[in-house]
Amino acid sequence: MNIEKEINEITGFKNLELLATQVVEGFISGLHKSPFHGFSAEFAEHKIYNNGESTKHIDWKLYAKTDKLYTKRYEEETNLRCHLILDNSSSMHYPPVKQFGIGSLNKIGFSVLASAAIMNLLKRQRDAVGMSIYSDTYEFYASEKGSERHHHLLLHQLTEALTRTRRQVPTRTYTHLHLIAEKLKRRSLVFLFTDMFQSDAEEEKLFEALQHLKYNKHEVVLFHTYDKEKEIHFDFNNRPKRFVDVETGAHVNLYADTIKASYEEAVAQYFSDLKLKCGQYRIKYVAVDIKESFNKILTTYLVERQKFG
Repeated sequence: MNIEKEINEITGFKNLELLATQVVEGFISGLHKSPFHGFSAEFAEHKIYNNGESTKHIDWKLYAKTDKLYTKRYEEETNLRCHLILDNSSSMHYPPVKQFGIGSLNKIGFSVLASAAIMNLLKRQRDAVGMSIYSDTYEFYASEKGSERHHHLLLHQLTEALTRTRRQVPTRTYTHLHLIAEKLKRRSLVFLFTDMFQSDAEEEKLFEALQHLKYNKHEVVLFHTYDKEKEIHFDFNNRPKRFVDVETGAHVNLYADTIKASYEEAVAQYFSDLKLKCGQYRIKYVAVDIKESFNKILTTYLVERQKFG
């Protein structure tokens, strides 16, 4: 069975929208214990009718129930424009998983479901959402809209991203971010999901691209996805192993225990430097372990939405 057919048959992502709804409803149910206890699970779908406005969009059924005049809110009346960016490079498909589900996710699977959950919140609040997906190529782009049809299109593209992995193809994130920055004409809240795998030489170019988004007045949040067990703690047994770079094909043979301490120290320093540099560029940096819940993602969304204005 080829990988594309196998993933298409995985039951966990047959209904991404349902999974996203479950994640969001679980998150909302816990909000009363958080600083967002006033956040409404119902969300505003109407606004009070003001004298002199057109009566074209008055919700007469709601008037019959409440004896008050409300107008329906449509796409052009959205309060927020949000653009989701997904890194779909080979490294994002690590670690390999046999069956996708909320309890079994690799980096791309986590990013896909997190994006769908953010979309769910945006949909409830009648906000507009767009999306970009890239690997070695610019795989998909859609501008910000709020229609039901558009929402389903993005869900389909998210599901498709799970199957579009390529082996040993280097990805230059900065190239695609510059292209995305040129496409985003109106101020938006931008969420980037990436594992930040790039060479030292590319790091400065990446931050130049992120700064390009900032120049255009967008608010940028970097969700740095990682597998804490394998990529932070280097938790492998001490049998000899070959570690292969999935994007370049380069490999090294070693015993994990011989480098574990120095590896953990180097990675911790990298994360610290990355967070500091994001702060210098006024980019919100959020490190996300894919084995954790989605609460950090959705809480960040709420915080940034409240600040966005």
